Amino acid sequence: MPKSIRTSSIGEQETDRLKNIASDILIEAKKQGADQVETAVSVGQGLSVNARLGEVETIEHHRDQGVGITVYKGKKKGSASSTKLDSSSIKEMVSAACAIAQYAEEDPFSGLPEEKLLATDFPDLSLHYPWQISSEQAIEMAITCENAARFYDKKITNSEGASIQTFEGTRVLANSLGFNHGYPASRHSMSCSVIGESKGTMQRDYWYTVARKASDMEGAVKVGEMASKRTVKRLGAKSISTRKCPVMFAAEVSSGFIGHFISAIRGGNLYRKSSFLLDSLGQQVFPSFINIYEQPLLPQALGSTAYDSEGVATSLRNIVKAGVVEGYVLSSYSARKLGLKSTANAGGVHNLTVESGELDFTGMLKQMYTGLLVTELIGQGVNTMTGDYSRGAAGYWVENGEIQYPVEEVTIAGNLNDMFKSIVAVGSDVDLRGNTRTGSILVSEMTLAGT
Repeated sequence: MPKSIRTSSIGEQETDRLKNIASDILIEAKKQGADQVETAVSVGQGLSVNARLGEVETIEHHRDQGVGITVYKGKKKGSASSTKLDSSSIKEMVSAACAIAQYAEEDPFSGLPEEKLLATDFPDLSLHYPWQISSEQAIEMAITCENAARFYDKKITNSEGASIQTFEGTRVLANSLGFNHGYPASRHSMSCSVIGESKGTMQRDYWYTVARKASDMEGAVKVGEMASKRTVKRLGAKSISTRKCPVMFAAEVSSGFIGHFISAIRGGNLYRKSSFLLDSLGQQVFPSFINIYEQPLLPQALGSTAYDSEGVATSLRNIVKAGVVEGYVLSSYSARKLGLKSTANAGGVHNLTVESGELDFTGMLKQMYTGLLVTELIGQGVNTMTGDYSRGAAGYWVENGEIQYPVEEVTIAGNLNDMFKSIVAVGSDVDLRGNTRTGSILVSEMTLAGT
């Protein structure tokens, strides 16, 4: 079978082509009577390979494209989208958006962002690193990864497989205020999940690596062995009795814990008055050693961007300083609803960072001394309106600062207001595999419901 190595067609030339299409869309929308227009045009391509038990399950090469438009007629808004970029399809899409705007209700808060907030400086954030891997090479890598997991320990009895994913694409954003910019970006990942068995009980766990640049990912053998180690370590898990105790969120689940805070200060939840952190600006929500900030301009980071999905310029900014909320998470629309200014968070936060302390993972366990280390959370039992928190959890029971045995079938519960104030340490074991960069987080006390 001949090797098939894909070549990259994503780059400056493709971005310029999309900019021209975006310009044509703006002109067409104006012709059809729009007062304000915003459009986003994107193309992307990648390879996906899944292998299980030493055999290839699926190989998929994809190339996608899409375009979306939002038009404003006065304060009436209409949106439409298409997967076709030819002129005829674009005219149809614009007509559909204008027709929707014609019949939409007026909303005094709708419209494009303030022109003076739009990005005008576009630093090179080094986000595009095509991975020229052939299907055969990706298959070999996936099987190597899975074999490393399957044969690492005899207790590994089955596998859910290993996968290799590559992606590169470019996205252009343009609006009738004169903004028209785009840039290419890439994202590659490898993952493995296996099943272990001992004394009639079974456990599953996984590991993954992800990066802009393939060479920055962990090796296939390391990913496989880590998946196996984590699975074997969970064998023999048991429930424990109901109690109150310290809880330490491992770094890989801490981002979700911080995500509940971000959700509570997001504009949509604030103007709908559906958050337990209403009017929290300037209020002490965390202990004074907690600092949370965005770093949108970090080179090669997964959440880096010079502007948000409306074109508003991003910048380094504090969200929490010394435990006090210094900023909300707002798009232009939610900012207007609240009488505030956009914080460049249309589409989400960018490299949200929780400042870490000096303790590494081992040091954090010793700080907790006795309690529950949480490595997996189950269910969606979080009420953003009240802050009530109740989720299924699995992890390890810790005594004398050392892991004693795996734990499962327990529920951890509390109220996020109390949990945030009860954080006693943030570890230096920062997980960089996502848009939220945080280490382990230790909470002094939560209710643990077991058997």
